[in-house]
Amino acid sequence: MEAPLTPPVPLTALTADRELGLRLLAGPADADVYGVHASEMADPSPYLLGGELLLTAGAGLAATGPAPAQYVARLVRAGVGAVGFGVTPVHETVPPALVEACGRYGLPLVEVPPGTPFTAVGRAVWRLMAEARTRELRRVTEAQQSLASAAARPHPVAAVLSRLAASLNGWAALLPPPPAPPVPRDDTGAGAPGAGDEAGVGPGEGVREALAGLAARVAAGGVATATDTLGGTHLAAYAVGGGRVLALATPARAPGDHTIASVAAVLLTLLTASRPAGDEAASLTRLLLDGDPAGALSPGPWYAVHARGGGDPRALAAALGTVLLDPRGDGVRLLTDREPAPQPGWRLGVSAPAAPAGLGTAGAQARRALERAEAARTPLARHAEPGLAGLVGEAEARAHAEALLGPLSPALRDTLRGWLAHHGSWDRTAAALGVHRNTVRQRIARAAGLLGADLDDPDTRMELWFALRHAPGPEPTDRP
Repeated sequence: MEAPLTPPVPLTALTADRELGLRLLAGPADADVYGVHASEMADPSPYLLGGELLLTAGAGLAATGPAPAQYVARLVRAGVGAVGFGVTPVHETVPPALVEACGRYGLPLVEVPPGTPFTAVGRAVWRLMAEARTRELRRVTEAQQSLASAAARPHPVAAVLSRLAASLNGWAALLPPPPAPPVPRDDTGAGAPGAGDEAGVGPGEGVREALAGLAARVAAGGVATATDTLGGTHLAAYAVGGGRVLALATPARAPGDHTIASVAAVLLTLLTASRPAGDEAASLTRLLLDGDPAGALSPGPWYAVHARGGGDPRALAAALGTVLLDPRGDGVRLLTDREPAPQPGWRLGVSAPAAPAGLGTAGAQARRALERAEAARTPLARHAEPGLAGLVGEAEARAHAEALLGPLSPALRDTLRGWLAHHGSWDRTAAALGVHRNTVRQRIARAAGLLGADLDDPDTRMELWFALRHAPGPEPTDRP
């Protein structure tokens, strides 16, 4: 399963920690922080990514330094999440002018008592972030399993919507194609939905109208998903196929919600497809009775898939649009007539398109492709013709780039691209980007930490350069 972005740490969780003894002096109490940074500079903003809890003892606010209002204004422009001011040894108390400026700009300010080291605050933030990430991963896993179970129940469309609404604590609906009237559901609950296919507490008319606009964009085929916010309600629309759209309205949007909704959209696509979901099972029966793969399966094309991961094989099969799976050991073999896409939590090897008579060769291709995916640490690898140019297609390269570079913000990607293009030179990279060389060092260190990679390893640099060249963004002009 693809790990969701780490949830932020509520500032209230830090102020509630009695061992830290933090006390809110100004600004809103319901702020979130995404990291910790300590600095005594008069202007630390060039070294900040945004969202940090900035810890300072106020050395930069000495008589020769900037006025507190100017200092706070810089921090707000840099996107600082909150300020932690450590009293003593520089200041016996938090300067009243700083308290007033933070209150005026709406920047949360907490007092760090003399007995609390800044390192203790930092450890508390990272611990809370790790705990939040674990909880979010567990929530996503449980939601995926419950959605897969709901899809196997009678009236599966209603069951999936109900489970999705409960998982997201909101409202979920499957909207019919805009130009066509709804098709009545059959006895199993599958088929195109009517207006009653919804679950959860229904939103107001304004929210429904906004969702209708999002649904129209998605149903038109230009985008697969669309999101918006209206009056504190988070809206989302997902293409389901055949012009149908999964519409969501939730009071909040957690990092793992998109993953959960995407799984539901895939399941609803299968449940509402014009071809009954049981056809593959019938094909298996014919194969067992007649011993004729070509006669049991449709002409295709078919894709053999070898997969390895820690998720539910049945959920993987549902996401790939098939029930033809063979779990064995720590791997899974699947057969699908839909072109496979990367799936969270799995590494996939995909064969070339094949007719039923060529599935034996396709299986060998998928096995070798999985070996290549694991060696390259990419979520999906496809069989390719021999030769360097055919090893990685453009679509696969972009998918690999997004998977590898997903933790990096655009600023970190640009810095990493420039640093690699200038052979790891701090000064040349800083000059090219128009920032301080220490900013480059901090960003590269931050990128290495987020990627969990050793940037001194030439193999790692080569893989990152490849990914950056295929990721959306400015095209590099130099070669490392």
